[in-house]
Amino acid sequence: MINHRSAEPSNPYVDHAALATADAIASTQRLADNTLDRLAGNVQEARHDVNHLLNRASEQTSALAQRGLDAMRDTSQGLRDSAQRATDRAVGYIRDEPLKAVLIAAATGAALMAVASMLGGARRRS
Repeated sequence: MINHRSAEPSNPYVDHAALATADAIASTQRLADNTLDRLAGNVQEARHDVNHLLNRASEQTSALAQRGLDAMRDTSQGLRDSAQRATDRAVGYIRDEPLKAVLIAAATGAALMAVASMLGGARRRS
């Protein structure tokens, strides 16, 4: 049989220092564990908050894009309607006043040709 007893007598100061050191190590480990647990909880909470904010930003971006598309669609439809009304008025005017319409078209064409020829002449001189 093996005897595990030390040949030296036990020193109460050494024993007390060893116990105090073991208590300090255990206390430090508990403190580190608690700190890491709180840190992990804070990270989880921050992750949840970031996910919530990202989802909210995504929803707001989608809503803003949809409003933009709706506004563009409405504007486009308004322009189409205005162009259709102008076309209808022009057709009605031509039907009601064919001679005046032809004279206005001829005068407009002549004015455009005069402007084009003045612009072309100015470029050739430069």
